[in-house]
Amino acid sequence: MTADTLATLSDQLILAAILLYLAAMVGYALELAFATRPAQVRELNVKELNVKELVAIDGSTVTETQAFITQASEPVAWAMRAGRIAVGLTWVGWAANVTATLTRGLAVERWPWGNMYEFVVAMILAAVTVYLFMQLRYPVRFLGAFVSVIAAVGLGFSVRVLYTQAGPVVPALDSYWVAIHVTAAIAASGLFTVGGVAAALYLFRGSRGEGRSRLPALADLERIAHRVIVIGFPIWTFAVISGALWADKAWGRYWNWDPKEVWAFITWVAYAAYLHARATAGWKGKAALIVSLVAFGCLLFNLVGVNIFFGGLHSYADVN
Repeated sequence: MTADTLATLSDQLILAAILLYLAAMVGYALELAFATRPAQVRELNVKELNVKELVAIDGSTVTETQAFITQASEPVAWAMRAGRIAVGLTWVGWAANVTATLTRGLAVERWPWGNMYEFVVAMILAAVTVYLFMQLRYPVRFLGAFVSVIAAVGLGFSVRVLYTQAGPVVPALDSYWVAIHVTAAIAASGLFTVGGVAAALYLFRGSRGEGRSRLPALADLERIAHRVIVIGFPIWTFAVISGALWADKAWGRYWNWDPKEVWAFITWVAYAAYLHARATAGWKGKAALIVSLVAFGCLLFNLVGVNIFFGGLHSYADVN
């Protein structure tokens, strides 16, 4: 295949991935909405329970003639099937995303993340990869509805706003450091994206009150967010350090107060603050996860906002 053919194929595969992620989102949403119904509470006479008295949560006894029991409903088969189909569609979308990235790289004969469009495509791929491999080991399929919509919107935004024709990069990016620094930033960004989803769901779940949400328990959501951030933080640290080493090689200084460098460091500080808060008594749960969402906001601003509102040494990656 020629370079133009590979570039066109890459663009078409991105569009296919968007459609597949959207279809998967529908399946996940159906499962989340209908697979498990909220528990039902009905009133019973104590005599129906064939006991003389009931023991309450506080240890006291209940001898009145009425009591309440909770009845959990059975999972809905067709909705569970929709969730399994959604996982399959996500894998197919992931494969399209991977192939699009590979064909883009073959078309330009370099690492395929030399501009904002390619970086966002790779970041979405990283986030979906994190989710898919997590759901192989843990019961986190509920995250699929949110990760898939982020993937579809992110790819759509990259195509509509950030798209750049396949071609060579500026000399500053023609370096093996792209494979080191940018790859680490992409991997960490994918992990932080899943952590941001879990943190946002934690706050939403908490606002709904116990027993009135189809989402997992708050402790489970907090655990998911914490785990991916713990993995992502050292990778982001490596990305910042390797970026400084690349800056010294390219521009003769480790630190240039470039807006991209500054916001990468601000993002690092914000995630460090979350990990410190998470380890500090009284800051677990909602307070710590709010800090993690602030850090995720810094990450997103560093990804897109800096390129829109600021110039600098990284202006070669500006939004076109």
